[in-house]
Amino acid sequence: MLCMHSRRTRPTIRLLVEDLRDGWSSPYPRRMLDAGDYDALHPLSELPHPIIAKATETFGMVAADDNPVGPIASSTQLRLMEVKVAQWRGGVWVDPETGVHWLVVAGLAKGGHEDHDDFYMRVAADNAGNAPQRWLPTEPDRRLLKRETAARLITEWELTVQVRVLEALRRVHAGGTDRFTIDHPLPGKVPLATLTVTVNPVREPDYESDDIVVEIDPVAQYAGQHLLWQLTVRVLAALNPPQEGWDRYGDTYSNIAEPGSWTARLAELETYVERHELVESEPGQHCHYTHRKHIAGSTIEGSAVRALCGVYFVPCRDHTDMPVCPECQQHYNDLPR
Repeated sequence: MLCMHSRRTRPTIRLLVEDLRDGWSSPYPRRMLDAGDYDALHPLSELPHPIIAKATETFGMVAADDNPVGPIASSTQLRLMEVKVAQWRGGVWVDPETGVHWLVVAGLAKGGHEDHDDFYMRVAADNAGNAPQRWLPTEPDRRLLKRETAARLITEWELTVQVRVLEALRRVHAGGTDRFTIDHPLPGKVPLATLTVTVNPVREPDYESDDIVVEIDPVAQYAGQHLLWQLTVRVLAALNPPQEGWDRYGDTYSNIAEPGSWTARLAELETYVERHELVESEPGQHCHYTHRKHIAGSTIEGSAVRALCGVYFVPCRDHTDMPVCPECQQHYNDLPR
């Protein structure tokens, strides 16, 4: 796991709950902590508190850029590296198994270090009382770390997919075919699917368009998995959101656009890639009719269902404030009663 987790400093839940009662630049994290809703605090390394910001700045992504004050002398049972900003002080511990940096204890420097609540006095007292073990990450900490690591890997993977789509569009926006492979997001360079993108300019006397076809050929072991649908949504959103606007036949998706549309989209997509930003996936502006037995499971699992109009969508939004798809409504009206 050493190569998967980020080395950026992250706070423990105990530290957030007990040590950082004040000093927040936003009231939101404190409310979530008091409610015990730790899952809402994502990612922990970016929470708006000065000592957290200083710790992540001190121990970031590149080891050569680390700049701690030095070891905390009074902590002899655990090796803690000191970080400080204004009156705030913190101790960072490095997990030898994962390489993750944890902000495990924090507080204010008070009363010339003679106040009982002074950071250094507290560290010395816990150290003398054999209590430093209570600072270390617990199972909930490790669970949140795994969740954040998974989210980071997926985001980085989606950004990579977006770059590959951009590279393909550069080659075919005016016409042509490009074929490329997308790897699984987990380390190891295991192929997930092969994609073929084709742009066909249609120039007839009374009709002009730039047709695009995207074929997604999954590796057999990943066919039907949610990750494949996530790849599909990312590719279609990068090319032309909303993804509901595409026609689908199996794992082949097609779209028709005005001449020059894919060249214009190329410029837009380049801007997203330069900003290292994902194109927002637009789920569409209409609610659709589909078979009721498919809805519940698909909503929970995040899998796509087919609407009466033929589009595929993931039912995840409250549809009550959305207009009904006219084509779905027509098909529904034509059904036998």
